[in-house]
Amino acid sequence: MRRKCLDMVYQMAREDPRIMFVGSDLGFGTLDEMASELPDQFVMEGINEAHAVGMATGLAMEGKIVYFNTIATFITRRAYEQVILDACMHRQRVRFIGNGGGLVYAPLGATHLAFEDLACMRAIPDMTIVAPADAGEMERFMPHSVEHPNPIYIRLAKGYDPVVTDPSQEFAIGRGYLLRAGGDALLVTTGIGARLCLAAADRLAAGGLEAAVLHLPTVKPLDEEMVLDLATQSPVVVSVEEHTVVGGLGSAIAELLAEANMERTARFRRLGVPDVFPAKYGSQDSLMEYYGLHPDNIADTVRSLASA
Repeated sequence: MRRKCLDMVYQMAREDPRIMFVGSDLGFGTLDEMASELPDQFVMEGINEAHAVGMATGLAMEGKIVYFNTIATFITRRAYEQVILDACMHRQRVRFIGNGGGLVYAPLGATHLAFEDLACMRAIPDMTIVAPADAGEMERFMPHSVEHPNPIYIRLAKGYDPVVTDPSQEFAIGRGYLLRAGGDALLVTTGIGARLCLAAADRLAAGGLEAAVLHLPTVKPLDEEMVLDLATQSPVVVSVEEHTVVGGLGSAIAELLAEANMERTARFRRLGVPDVFPAKYGSQDSLMEYYGLHPDNIADTVRSLASA
């Protein structure tokens, strides 16, 4: 997914001189071809993310469309003030590409785990948040990022994840996608959670429960109409995200359902990282297993709510 995202920046920059790439110490070889072919549209800064965000915003103020790429935690923690005051307060067209959203950097420990990035970005007015499920969806999304009027946070997963989205499905910012129909439960997810929820739906179907899977690649703005339409048809709603349960997709769904004042309220549960600092080393998969972000636990949660 990361490779596809950066390759798309390069390809789009070849066709549009307004597009620029700004990186922060991303390592040898990152977009070498773009740096060689389009040197005036490529900048690689050092480990100074606050400065780099300010520079990216300045370029945007001069009419450029800037794709700024670094590790997700360096955007949402280290340069958060500049993201808000420079880019977002002035509604500049800066696209923040966050490497390793969620638990991807588990081998590096808790300091590199972007477990709260969605919550941080959701709190910023005019910020758009996109978390594609796979490389195919990333490819379909990227052209829509060029003329989008607001700043965008693009959450990158590990890469090489199985493709679970429909290649014929046109992408639209702010739109949700029903990956599977079912009337017994609704699984709402984003990013690589789509793969987990589809696998959980298979397990549930084997036991006679048909779960719908709603993938929301745009976390903000949320496809509220689609969420509410499906939630009113389901007795059980479970949100699944590679993120803390505080302030992310699950919170957005909970807020929406609570304020909708529906006559019949579905039984609802958020699945994600609990309200703790992740303190374990390991792999992305091992940490997700530890926090219950795997198909078996998702299916068990649906069964428990369905039988309540």
